[in-house]
Amino acid sequence: QVQLVESGGGVVQAGGSLRLSCAASGRTFSSYNMAWFRQAPGKEREFVAAITRTGVSTYYADSVKGRFTISRDNAGNMLYLQMNSLKPEDTAVYYCAASYGYNWYRLDQYVYWGQGTQVTVSS
Repeated sequence: QVQLVESGGGVVQAGGSLRLSCAASGRTFSSYNMAWFRQAPGKEREFVAAITRTGVSTYYADSVKGRFTISRDNAGNMLYLQMNSLKPEDTAVYYCAASYGYNWYRLDQYVYWGQGTQVTVSS
């Protein structure tokens, strides 16, 4: 079993940057593909970015491509999301999630979820 704990959220002005972290417990972190999702008030949870087990391949939603960077440190059991050029529409609760599969957009592919961290971008 894996427990995921996100941190790094906060309030930032438009154009600013934040780095989210996701700490994973257990010794099997490197067995999972990892992803970030977000959920804004009144909206469905949506895919943001994903990274494969070894970190070789990354995938992004069109809305964040070129602004966000996902990375991982398997030795330290950490997942990161560097968010630059933030926009008010990036405001949401951000979740990290672990999956065995490769269908990044399907929420039911993910077996473990964190509790989320709030990101608020002011205009």
